[in-house]
Order: sequence, then C-alpha cells, then structure tokens
Amino acid sequence: MNDRHTVALQHSKSVSLRNVSKVFGDTRVLHNLSLDVKAGEFLVLLGESGCGKTTALRIVAGLESATQGTVHVGERDVTQQLPRDRDVAMVFQSYALYPHKTVFENIAYPLIVRKRPKDEIEAAVRDVAASVHLEDMLLRYPRQLSGGQRQRVALARAIVRRPAAFLMDEPLSNLDAKLRGHMRAELKHMQHELDITTIYVTHDQIEAMTLAHRVALIDKGVLQQLDTPARIYSDPANLFVAGFIGSPPMNFLRGNLANNRFGTEGLALNADIGYQGAATLGVRPEECALVAAGEGIGLGRIYSVELIGDHSLVTLNVGEQQVVVKVSNMFSGEIGAEVGLRVNVERVYFFDQQTGGRIR
Repeated sequence: MNDRHTVALQHSKSVSLRNVSKVFGDTRVLHNLSLDVKAGEFLVLLGESGCGKTTALRIVAGLESATQGTVHVGERDVTQQLPRDRDVAMVFQSYALYPHKTVFENIAYPLIVRKRPKDEIEAAVRDVAASVHLEDMLLRYPRQLSGGQRQRVALARAIVRRPAAFLMDEPLSNLDAKLRGHMRAELKHMQHELDITTIYVTHDQIEAMTLAHRVALIDKGVLQQLDTPARIYSDPANLFVAGFIGSPPMNFLRGNLANNRFGTEGLALNADIGYQGAATLGVRPEECALVAAGEGIGLGRIYSVELIGDHSLVTLNVGEQQVVVKVSNMFSGEIGAEVGLRVNVERVYFFDQQTGGRIR
C-alpha cells in the first residue's frame, strides 16, 4: 500500500444522513432520507432530475440546511456547522476553476487559504497532480486544457485537502460520451487507490452501475432502494427501480394474475403465486428469445430491428403492447413477420399495477 493510499485510508470517514427532510415553500424535496455511507465507500445517489439527490448532497456539504434531521461525518454531528468546518470537499459539474490561476495555483488554493507552509503545498500539489496525470500541465491555465483535463484539475483540488469525504455533483455530465467512459475508469481507479468516502450524484444509470459500491435510487425525494448495483439490477424493489435500471430498459406488460397464471392479449404463462388481480409482468430484453410462431409463451409481429453492434434489438408488437428482445447481430427477420416469444421464467418479475410494489 503506497503512502498516498495510507494517508487517505486513515483520514476517510463515514457519512450519515439521519431522517433528513427538506422543504422549499410548499414543496417537500426530501422525505426522511436516511443513509449510512461507510468509510472508503463509493455511494452513488441516482435518480431523475428534480428527485432531490443534489439537494441531499448539498445538505451534506452544508450548502443547504435540512428542514429536519441530522448529518454526521464520522462521529461528529455537523448539521449546524459551516461548510468549511465539515472536512468534506465538493466537485461541481461546472469545474469551478479560477481562469486567471494556473493549474498549480488552482490545485494549491485550498492549502493556500489554510496558510500551509510553502514547501508542504509544493509537495502536496505535485503528489496529487501525479495521481491524476497532470504533472506536465501545472503551468497551464484552464483555457488551455480539454474538458477532461479541467475535470481532473477540479478532482485534484478536492484531493489535495485530504478530506474525510468527496462530494461529487454530476462531475462528468459536461464531457462527451467517449471522454465520460474514460473518466469513469479514471474515477473508479482513483477512488480505489485513495480509499476516500465518496458520494456521487448522477442521473445516468450507467455511471451509477459502473462506479458504485452501492447505489441509492431516489424518486420524488423518497429512497426507493439502497443496494449493490448487481442486487438492484437483479432484485429490484419495485416497478420504478426495475424500469430505471437497465439499458435497454426492462419490458413491462400489463395483464392479470389469476389461478397461478398471468395473461394478457397475445401472451400467457404459468405463475406459481397466489396473487389475484391486475399485475404488470417485467422481463429484461436479454431474458427473452424469439422462436417460431406458435411456440413459446406468446405471439408477436416484428415492429422494428435495430443493429446495435455486437447485438440487435427487435421490437415486437404483442397485442397492443410492445416487447424488446435482445438477439444476435446476425438476426435477419422481416418487419411484419409473426414470431413466437420465449422468456426465462426464472427471471420474470411481477408488480402490483396500483402501487408498483413487487409481488414476486
């Protein structure tokens, strides 16, 4: 373990939100949110725009005050403390770099305002710059850098303080798709090396699934599920979670459960559960297969075929509803052709149509 990793590990602390709510006027943005982020953990707050995830992050940072509830960093209750006293560092979507300062000066700024010795600042900046591959750019100005390089400067400025936790608000959203992929790998490796508690906000489920140790999925200010990416994908708590996670998204078919069978127009399958009434069947595209018409659990007509690269996506009309099936990129079915649908019955989910709650 290198010295940089050892220092970070010793300083990294847990972060907890306990029954945190936030109200703006008549609008309740967060509803009794409780999260315990372990020391050294990478936790992603995931959800649609306006769901409350950024508000939660800003409450941890001290940039917003909680209407009720408390925030703890390690053993300290920091709910009433100023941002500068919370020992956390925030990385913003906009980078927030000083355009008139060099890369070195931008990274050094948190240490300069704390009046640290000059030789200590020099050593710390060069050490951190090396960790994010900026050692050859310290004399440049932000305008001379690419988007990815600017983001690394913002990360380095956060790292140099050796905070108890990083707070990141959609830091990659301004980058193009190729650079986002590269920076995801950089971020994941850096967080692993530094082992510093990180809370990361995004609306991008691919970022969440690839970066996080655990994901907290929020909808309308309410925590829907908190678990590892693999568990959220394979064991969704409700209809919202099932539909939000996965690309392409899970298929949903509305129908009825009765006498241990699920049925809807053009499709029927055995379902060994005692529930009776309106239900939604969920199945992921990769758990579906196309077979000859008359075989499988349903009959559909091909609506479209999309070649993605290493696979194709076939959209079927099944009655008045649609199902997307992931198939080989060699698939050559014609639009309008009748085909049968088969599903992996071990990977089918059922949800209550009224509440969205998971039935099985």
